[in-house]
Amino acid sequence: MIEAKNILTKFTQRWQLLLYLEVFLYALGSAILVYFLSTNLLFAVLGFILISALMSFIKKPWQPNIKASSSFIDNHAATLEHSTSLLLKPSENLSSLAMLQQQKIVQRLSAEVRNISPPNNLIKSCIVAVSLILIGFLAYQFNLTDYFTTEQSPINKKDVISFQPTDSTDLQAEIPKLLNQSLTIYYPNYTNLRASKSSTMDVIAVEGSRISWELEFNDALETVSIENIDNSYAMELKDGKYTYSLNLTGSSFYNFKFSDKKGNTYFSDLYAIEVTKDEAPTVDIKGIEQFTQFEFTDYKTVQFNSEITDDYGLNEAYIIATVSKGTGESVKFREEQLSFDTSLKRGAKSQNLSKTINLEAMKMEPGDELYFYVQASDLKTPKPNISRSETYFVAIKDTTTNTFGVEGTLGVDRMPDYFRSQRQLIIDTEKLIKQRGQLSKKDFNFTSNELGFDQKALRIKYGEFMGEEQAEEEGVITQDNLEDFEAENEHHGEEGEEDLLAAYTHDHDGSNEHNLVEEKKERESENPLEAFAHSHDDAEMATLFEESLRSKLLKALGEMWDSELYLRLYEPEKSLPYQYRALTLLQDIKNSARIYVHRIGFDPPPIKEDTRLSGKLEDINSYRKNETLENEVLFPSIRTAIYRIEQIINNNSIISERDQSLFERAGNELAQKAIENPGQFLQTLQELKQLSENKDTTLEMLRTIQKGLIKAIPSSEFHPSKSDRFSDQINQLLLKELEIHD
Repeated sequence: MIEAKNILTKFTQRWQLLLYLEVFLYALGSAILVYFLSTNLLFAVLGFILISALMSFIKKPWQPNIKASSSFIDNHAATLEHSTSLLLKPSENLSSLAMLQQQKIVQRLSAEVRNISPPNNLIKSCIVAVSLILIGFLAYQFNLTDYFTTEQSPINKKDVISFQPTDSTDLQAEIPKLLNQSLTIYYPNYTNLRASKSSTMDVIAVEGSRISWELEFNDALETVSIENIDNSYAMELKDGKYTYSLNLTGSSFYNFKFSDKKGNTYFSDLYAIEVTKDEAPTVDIKGIEQFTQFEFTDYKTVQFNSEITDDYGLNEAYIIATVSKGTGESVKFREEQLSFDTSLKRGAKSQNLSKTINLEAMKMEPGDELYFYVQASDLKTPKPNISRSETYFVAIKDTTTNTFGVEGTLGVDRMPDYFRSQRQLIIDTEKLIKQRGQLSKKDFNFTSNELGFDQKALRIKYGEFMGEEQAEEEGVITQDNLEDFEAENEHHGEEGEEDLLAAYTHDHDGSNEHNLVEEKKERESENPLEAFAHSHDDAEMATLFEESLRSKLLKALGEMWDSELYLRLYEPEKSLPYQYRALTLLQDIKNSARIYVHRIGFDPPPIKEDTRLSGKLEDINSYRKNETLENEVLFPSIRTAIYRIEQIINNNSIISERDQSLFERAGNELAQKAIENPGQFLQTLQELKQLSENKDTTLEMLRTIQKGLIKAIPSSEFHPSKSDRFSDQINQLLLKELEIHD
């Protein structure tokens, strides 16, 4: 019996939980919608609390109880025969038949309740919540939230638009009163700035913003328009208010103009539109030098940080890396786009990204170079601003470089193509040393002997430049007699009867040295003139190099001898120092060659003595060119307006419609200067606008306008004047600089 009541209790709790979940979903969807529309977390929390209270009052999740659950189960389970209410009554109050029915229901209740779900509208609440969230997201994404989130500042009396009639006869007429004025700026979506609403008519907004004007008058008007230098835009009447919207593309000035039903025309003061540019991101790389160089044995990794900032948010940032291989005409480039180790948060205004570049992972070898820079873009649409950092260089030192060189005036490339082979032998030897523990003794010895054979081949090639003959030395170990050599080496090592290195060592100071000297002296004694003859067949003299290069090459060959020796003896560690010294000598040989270019001057044609100083000019043709240069006059309308104002003042003339058209053109030219220096020319532009609209003016106002127009005209570079002193171009430039800095 107790178990049956527990089943009904759990069913009731599940019923209440589903109702509470419905209330939560309705409140959550409404709160997120309010946040998207207002971008205010406090409003969203208040909305969540309000909707939760409202939906709780409607759904009443606390109302279901165990009796309601029993009744609901009876209505949805026919096998229970509407008898679950018997489970709620004590057994002592039931009849025998009722007790039997109670026992029957207890046995069936557990199986029936599993198939019955409490009444709920959970699917409907999920759909409503998702719909509200989607509506809020779309409104935020497409900038529709600006209509709900505009910030309006209070109207200041000095910001109220004042209108003046275009004709002095209209001064007695009653000017229509302006009841309300507003300017709304809708910033681009990517800036994440809320729209601002103000009564101030001066506009300062980012490029790409949309501005909307709204004017409300106390009386119906004929036309209302906005004038912007050369253009005029008619405002549209909606619900008793005149409105107009414009997308900003550049800085300028504008004013309002309207005509009433009586045909009177009125105009306002000038207002400025200042458009600010969306600045490109700034990229700065830290933690690395401009040029980094690694030795071949170094751990070749590059680590750096990049600080990237933008005024409205970053879109993406990546690394452009270029790897160069080879030299001269055979150079090859490979460009890759690398991402940072830390991810970029889209929309963030400042990011500090790090990167570690493994040069070996980029398949770089000695002599290769890496050029990289960081490139970033912002969120500006439709075309983002892109900027990049300075280029940084990373190089792996090459053990040698192969460049062209000639000696003296010999115009041929005497450098052989084998200078890089010694470096390759060093690389292979170091690789063999690292693999000592991985190779068997036989394979290790075989590879070491092969390297010795390659060292011998290289030595023979260099010996050709010394005039030596390519002869196979006796006792050299080859692949065929490798095993015999090992056995013989072990046998002699045990007995110790002779020096095994004697046959393979290049001994310059051996016991036969005095014989060579005596033999050489004997040859010299036989031919006394041999010292003064140029013998091409003498191996000691038959070389393409001068004496200094010859001595260095002899030393390099000696190092190769010792290097080959230890490679043949399976001791590559001892061979490496000799290989490095041989490589250094080869580099010195290469760097000893220089190119000398003779200076080439002008070689004039020979003078014909028969026609020299004869005075005959028949064969000499003169050259003459006529060209008309037009000097472009800057600000022609302003210059004409200055002259016309002077005429009006002197003759006390009346301003005609032609003069008004001239002043309007002069105002358009002055507007370009006022955009750059609004504080200097804005007042003159305002007065010139009034003069072009209203013929009635004063002499003082004309003088003020004339002075302002004269300031707008650039001064001439040179002022012609009569002077007895000589003035060259340097003096003129000095006076000009003094005038500029005065």
